Amino acid sequence: MPAAAARAGGVTTLCTMPNTDPVIDNVALVEYVLRRANEGSDVHIRPFAAATQDMEGRQITEFGLLKAAGAVAFTDGDRAIADANVMRRALSYATAFDALIVQHAEEPSLAGGVMNAGALATRLGLTGIPSAAETIMVERDIRLVELTGGRYHAAHLTTAESLNAVRRAKQMGLKVSCGTAPHYFTLNEHEVNGYRTFAKVSPPLRSEDDRRAVVEAIRDGTIDVISSQHTPEDPEAKRQTFERAAHGVVGLETMLALGLQLHMSEGVPLLTVLACMTCNPARLLGLESGALEPGRPADLVVFDPAAPWIVDSKKFRSKSKNSPFDERPLQGHAVRTVVDGHTVFVRRVES
Repeated sequence: MPAAAARAGGVTTLCTMPNTDPVIDNVALVEYVLRRANEGSDVHIRPFAAATQDMEGRQITEFGLLKAAGAVAFTDGDRAIADANVMRRALSYATAFDALIVQHAEEPSLAGGVMNAGALATRLGLTGIPSAAETIMVERDIRLVELTGGRYHAAHLTTAESLNAVRRAKQMGLKVSCGTAPHYFTLNEHEVNGYRTFAKVSPPLRSEDDRRAVVEAIRDGTIDVISSQHTPEDPEAKRQTFERAAHGVVGLETMLALGLQLHMSEGVPLLTVLACMTCNPARLLGLESGALEPGRPADLVVFDPAAPWIVDSKKFRSKSKNSPFDERPLQGHAVRTVVDGHTVFVRRVES
């Protein structure tokens, strides 16, 4: 279950994507998600709402009503808002409510492949997705932010060029932020050698140069958020040919350790890494959590940064086990997770 995996990973707040069935694009569904969350979860759950109706990229949703009902941001999930005029309207309309638009930054007409474009894709006989698919979308959207004054977040960036575009936008004072996920700063495209479908993600794993660029963007503050990009898939969905296999990895239980690896192996300051997982996302989403201050929710994790362990996906609390890190040695894990002042997870000491 996601909540159990979150507790074990030291995650106190989960943000759900709107790409459910039915799509979360109206007030009743936002209220339903929050009501069910409060009834059955001991971690906080906050819903993203769809930016466009039924996530079809045509008509924007009612941002004001959805935000008032409890939606913390607006996105079409793993679908890009491809129509520039629709994105312009979304950014402009969102300014009335100080709402955040979150984009899956891939130009759809260029994103029909299954892995990073390049020599490796050619050798494996797989259709590649060029890094330009991401850069073109980010640069277009930044122009629209400049035009509208809206708040914009590019989720899960993977390329040096798109990160440079965000870097320039921030220097211009635009309301632009971005995020990435642990597999983009720890793995590169060579993980798909042998047609390893557990390394198939969207956007795809990129070159080693791009991986290093992601690390540097975390270091210098260009990247604001590290999220798990937790995407559970059943074994049958992954045990397909590479072209047919589903995208996605589970990431809640490895995110903290992989973030700590940034500090220990790459020299990124520990507080910089932790800010990307705590106060930065809380600030962008308007959440009260994310900081240890009087009057704030007592949501915290006690972790042991030196604890060595071997990833064993069979022991994950998540029902799905699709992790590219299975059997890898990591260091650091959550010892105790506290939500609203109540301990919801304590790690047992294995003898």
